[in-house]
Amino acid sequence: MTVTLKEIQDAYQRIESHIVKTPLLNSPRLDAIAGRRLWLKAEPLQVTGSFKFRGACSAVSALSSEVLERGVVAYSSGNHAQGVALAAKIWGARATIIMPHDAPANKVANTEAYGARVVRYKRGVESREAIGTQLATQEGLHLIKPYDDPHVIAGQGSIGLELVDQLRDAGAKASSLLCCCGGGGLSAGLATALHSLAKDITLHTVEPEGFDDTARSLSLGERVTNATEQGSICDAIVTPTPGELTFPVLKRYAGPGFAVSDMAVLNAMKVAFDTLKLVIEPGGAVALAAALDPATLPDDQELVVVASGGNVDERVFQQALQFG
Repeated sequence: MTVTLKEIQDAYQRIESHIVKTPLLNSPRLDAIAGRRLWLKAEPLQVTGSFKFRGACSAVSALSSEVLERGVVAYSSGNHAQGVALAAKIWGARATIIMPHDAPANKVANTEAYGARVVRYKRGVESREAIGTQLATQEGLHLIKPYDDPHVIAGQGSIGLELVDQLRDAGAKASSLLCCCGGGGLSAGLATALHSLAKDITLHTVEPEGFDDTARSLSLGERVTNATEQGSICDAIVTPTPGELTFPVLKRYAGPGFAVSDMAVLNAMKVAFDTLKLVIEPGGAVALAAALDPATLPDDQELVVVASGGNVDERVFQQALQFG
């Protein structure tokens, strides 16, 4: 099953009035630090603080009134959780969200504040997929997966529609785009949009070191699995393996993937705040972290970077600001 440009455009029409058309930012100071020109798509400024609201809105808005009446269920460490919780509230559906025991407290609190019921599980011990399937069956809920859902992928692809116009208006000459990657919903949606509208731009996924299942899968040509789901500050994008729906898209359209250390992520968070006054969470900062490391990147004088979310725990953000 694939997602087409038409489906991305249809999703954008359904959600446009509910989302923010996030800005494409540039800073001379950031360019100087990076040693090249960087264009940063600021999804931390999206509703709920993450691009995930796009996909959640797309998925919920596509449901029938009968399904909405029964309710929805989703699993997430926080950003998809908040997105589905708010989208369900907008469309009048009850939401149950399955979240790991170590999910940041602010993400849990925000999810509950949007009216969702939160069910906790122990990451690395229990299966969120199994719990989600069980609740969906027992309570008649519609399961909205965080990335392996065509409507979610289409919603995330709406970023590509905005980017193409913004890059053209800015006169940008970039041929590479760095994208934060967990299960691949954002990357797959973006890659699909770019393939149709801007074939000269190659998308590269970026993940935390030790959790670079997508980069390794792209290198080997088949899906591989991480040894663990614990051990990185980038909680938002730590997933066991690339998605069944997303990986074939990335295998077809994406270039090689990159991985960055937690230290590089903390540095990127500090740089983003210093140069753009933008708050980025660890998982949302991996692409910028890669852009600040010229040793591993394409030899482009201009790069596009997607900062995917800003829902950072206060303690972690303080750690980033004190970095170096």
